[in-house]
Amino acid sequence: MGQWWATPDRRREKQPLSEGISPVQGADRLGPTAVIKSAAKMDQVKTGGTLLNQKFTSQLLEGEKGIDSLAHLIRAYFKLGGHHIQFNVISADTLRTAQKEPEKYRNLIVRVAGYSDYFNNLSKALQDEIISRTEHQSC
Repeated sequence: MGQWWATPDRRREKQPLSEGISPVQGADRLGPTAVIKSAAKMDQVKTGGTLLNQKFTSQLLEGEKGIDSLAHLIRAYFKLGGHHIQFNVISADTLRTAQKEPEKYRNLIVRVAGYSDYFNNLSKALQDEIISRTEHQSC
């Protein structure tokens, strides 16, 4: 008997789809600028609202250059017609450690999909989904 997949991109049954209009985890291989250009092609006025998540390492925001780059990315998205973008700035390694040692990360808040929550209040499946989001290191 062969392997059955839920979607052509090899996502298995019951694995999460992307949240909002964000690319499916791992599909955004060309960087955050490509993501915003793609997402902005959608007529976001007709949708009644959109949600685009991006995940960056904390090194991105180190120094003035990093903060300026992020500001330019946000401004570019809105200039292209984007309506809503939100960020998690944390490494997948830190999130995995928070799963293993939740008592040390009680105050860790993450963006989920249109809302924020304490990472340790989320189900393991949702934690894993957030961890699996592509982790960009630059804008």
